Amino acid sequence: MNQQASPVQTKDRLHWVDAARGFAIFGILIVNMLSFSSPYFTYRGEGLVWNNPEDEVTLAVIDIVFQASFYSLFSFLFGFGLQLMTDRLQLKKLEAVPLLTRRLLFLLLFGVIHAFVIWYGDILITYALVGLLALLFLKVKERTLIYWAVGLLGGFVGFITFISYLARTWIAMYGQEPLKPVEPIIANYQSNSFTTIWSQNAQDWLFGSGLGLFFLPFLLLPLFLVGMYFARKRWLHHPMQHKSVLKKLWVYSLILFLVFKLGPYFFGNPLWFEIAQDSIGGLFSALFYILSITLLGQTELGAKLMQPFNYVGRMAFTNYIMQSILCVLLFYGIGLGWYGQTSPLQGVGIAIIIYGLQMIYSSIWLRKFRYGPLEWLWRSLTYGKMQVMGK
Repeated sequence: MNQQASPVQTKDRLHWVDAARGFAIFGILIVNMLSFSSPYFTYRGEGLVWNNPEDEVTLAVIDIVFQASFYSLFSFLFGFGLQLMTDRLQLKKLEAVPLLTRRLLFLLLFGVIHAFVIWYGDILITYALVGLLALLFLKVKERTLIYWAVGLLGGFVGFITFISYLARTWIAMYGQEPLKPVEPIIANYQSNSFTTIWSQNAQDWLFGSGLGLFFLPFLLLPLFLVGMYFARKRWLHHPMQHKSVLKKLWVYSLILFLVFKLGPYFFGNPLWFEIAQDSIGGLFSALFYILSITLLGQTELGAKLMQPFNYVGRMAFTNYIMQSILCVLLFYGIGLGWYGQTSPLQGVGIAIIIYGLQMIYSSIWLRKFRYGPLEWLWRSLTYGKMQVMGK
């Protein structure tokens, strides 16, 4: 009998993985708030504006705890999810590549709309393109996934870090200066003209994400592959069966997280080490977070504490886009016009409020519906038929 592809049912979900996805959405918002509210995270120069002790401490905490850690965590989870979908389709004797390709192409479409109509800092285009590359690894052996991940990430980061070290004097001299005048950018985003804002959106996307597409296979694909490897090993499927392995990995990831993310601050946090701090440190901090959430989720208290994150994680796509819409209305001239006027600490406070609201409405929504609205639309497009929305 022919079987049809269908989304995973609620009873079969790995709730600690959903909670990790929800936690990643929070961390991504904390970091993105710097870009939503000012041009400095994209074009540098933040040290010339945010230079009081309060700002410096806030930026240091964001750099150590959040920066690069949560897009790394989300990349890990994206690769993990690709492998899960592949495994489910194979059990039904269905080909995974056509359906996953369609799913990723629709994600690419969503990303283009998000990047150019709402906010330039979109990550969906990146995930769609890297996901298409990851499909090439669906049938390779487990160890091949790790060989490629280590080779791509280690080789690229090692090369760039070596070159940066050789140029460290020049980087230290000019690295804190803005890469271009920021006054026109602030004026454009404070404008109440949609065309002016969209034009600046396109420029910032080309400067930030567009030029960075070349580096995706070296920086993000390895994170996808590590996620696929974990899914193959099924360590997160049955945490109690693999508790000893997970605890060892937790200790190793914590140590390397602290070495690469916190360690540079004992040596002046040099800019030449930034790529290693973000890429290698981001990988191990992401592993530390997912392992911590998984182990915590096996306890009764931990499961209760993570439930609000679980709700947000099950609606991660909707919540991610909603964050962009809310922040555009807060910071751009078509809304309240706070762009360029918000300190890093104020941005953290705004992020916490937004995320708290997302916890509330996600829990209310999922009492009545199976999926978030954008999750429902994406699933319906992926599977070629309208999915059942209500419970």
